[in-house]
Amino acid sequence: MASTQPSRARYTRGQRGLHWLIFAAVLLAYAAINIKGWLPRGDALRVSMIEAHFAAGLAVLLLIGPRLLLRLRRGAPPVTPPVRRELHVVGHITHGLLYLFLIVQPLLGLAAVQLAGHAVWLPFGLSIPAVLGHGDPALAHGIKTIHEDLGDIFYWVIGLHIAAALWHHSFRGDDTLRRML
Repeated sequence: MASTQPSRARYTRGQRGLHWLIFAAVLLAYAAINIKGWLPRGDALRVSMIEAHFAAGLAVLLLIGPRLLLRLRRGAPPVTPPVRRELHVVGHITHGLLYLFLIVQPLLGLAAVQLAGHAVWLPFGLSIPAVLGHGDPALAHGIKTIHEDLGDIFYWVIGLHIAAALWHHSFRGDDTLRRML
């Protein structure tokens, strides 16, 4: 017997998996860098938080390419019921900003450390050696400042993304959120 429920389109399993893996990596990056700020210099846990922050940022950078390729190849399932054109445009702009952030932010962090002449230390004693020369402290500081400022700004963009998904689900009653679950 056929179901009387309308078929609800979802993102592909790969798209959903990459979305939530990237979400977890971004959450870890933010948690680690905030915890690091509470710890005294020289503390072993502080160093571990810096390593976790770097590892999470690199994970984002490695996962965003496949995610973008899947998005370009598979697209996005339609929202049921459809949203007005204005909301659709705002959604595209917000997603564009999120993707831009997910690419630029890890690259800025990596560049800041490398331009300071340091290796990027990762958990388990792994590292990415400094390959961008002997260091340019002024440039490294400027890029680090941009990296930190963008991180602060994107708390708001990420919050807007989450709030919009909850608004669509709770107040509009469409399947925007369910498409990613």
